[in-house]
Amino acid sequence: MYLRHGTFSYLPDLTDAEISAQVRYALLNSWPVSIEYTDDPHPRNAYWEMWGLPLFDLDEPDGVLAEIDACRATFPRHYVRVLAYDARYGRQTTALSFLVQRPADEPGFLLVRTEGADRRQQYGLHSYATGTRQGQRYGG
Repeated sequence: MYLRHGTFSYLPDLTDAEISAQVRYALLNSWPVSIEYTDDPHPRNAYWEMWGLPLFDLDEPDGVLAEIDACRATFPRHYVRVLAYDARYGRQTTALSFLVQRPADEPGFLLVRTEGADRRQQYGLHSYATGTRQGQRYGG
């Protein structure tokens, strides 16, 4: 299964040059950038672990790319994403979000169907990855 998360989810994985271009775009728009990682990418799991603090007051993407590389090296079998925040509305608003790393093997999700009152069908998702302890998913 190929997980679809973020702005460029239906494109091939971004190269480092393309990641740098997107980070540069965010910085030119004065959007602070942060890096997050997880081994539980359930679609409703919106809050991933944050890598360091958000990167404020940067002009060039080199600092962000160094942090991305450090996160990738520390968590080689996790999902890693970059987020850019737009503060113009007076609250934390995600302006850009995209994956920069995914595990080599993505086990996918199980569609769980339950029947409720009046034969009403309800659906839910269960990640196959959560069958393993946190920190040891994806071959860890």
